[in-house]
Amino acid sequence: MTRRNLILASLAAAAALSLSPAWAQAQRPIRLVVPYAPGGPIDVTARILAERVKDSLGTVIIENKPGGGGNIGADAVAKAAPDGHTIGISAVATHAINPWLFSKMPYDAAKDFAPVTQMVRVPNVLVMNAETAARLKINTLRDLIAYAKANPGKLNYGSGGNGSAGHLAGELFKQGAGIFAVHIPYNGGNPAQLALLSGQVDFNFDNLATAAPNIRSGKLKALAVTTLKSSPALPGVPPVADTIKGFAVDTWWGLVAPAGTPKDVIDRLNKAFVAALQTPEAKSRFASLMAEPVTSTPEEFGRFMHAELAKYQKIVKLSGAKVD
Repeated sequence: MTRRNLILASLAAAAALSLSPAWAQAQRPIRLVVPYAPGGPIDVTARILAERVKDSLGTVIIENKPGGGGNIGADAVAKAAPDGHTIGISAVATHAINPWLFSKMPYDAAKDFAPVTQMVRVPNVLVMNAETAARLKINTLRDLIAYAKANPGKLNYGSGGNGSAGHLAGELFKQGAGIFAVHIPYNGGNPAQLALLSGQVDFNFDNLATAAPNIRSGKLKALAVTTLKSSPALPGVPPVADTIKGFAVDTWWGLVAPAGTPKDVIDRLNKAFVAALQTPEAKSRFASLMAEPVTSTPEEFGRFMHAELAKYQKIVKLSGAKVD
């Protein structure tokens, strides 16, 4: 090798070394923390979108951190470096319910996160055991309310536990309708659904994705959805809000980064994930989960999460639920 070639080779090596840290930074994968176990609808959503954004953002690795009602995973995001390489799922539980349900929280839901975009909304649905509904001649939500008023304390409803979405929706419904029904908490959504199917409880507020197969089979009767407007996933079933003004208890989740993440990074993440949510393939997959894609700007999602946090402070207090 000539002296000239040696000099050129040395300069190229030096340039490569000087650029390698920046190159490595750019090539680092993004860690997307899901605060729940693999296999659920939130995990499935994260994996669908991680695949869709790889061309614009590079590799996105899903990291499941379940436990503490979602608090462990959310806390991992809150305490991560605000460099865009750790992002996470925020959900109605982790960012609206848990701050009022748990006596001690490891993070501040209002201050420790930078919103990116809302992702998905899944309606909940008020369902009755179909045989019970037929026996009591309850065909509509107004029929249910009328029966409860005429027979105070005779109806009961199940939920996945004290402080669960089903419990909170039930308490808000009782207050809005001016009725009393006995709450029976179970250890999770599946046992609560089995109790409804077997006739041990009269009605539940269930996730539409979970309830849909039994609604289609005729085992459960859907009386109303909990979104402000009717859901395209369940045509013909009115919202509770048609009867109780303003009633809305949605299951939602979105994307957040640690507080302090630079705005240009947030905007880049928002652009990539919003585009992914709007693809026909993603919409088709979400439809199979009875989920509705919802996109927003970071500012819109931030306002939405703050409004949900304030709303659930009142609902959790009304329920009396507390986790020490």
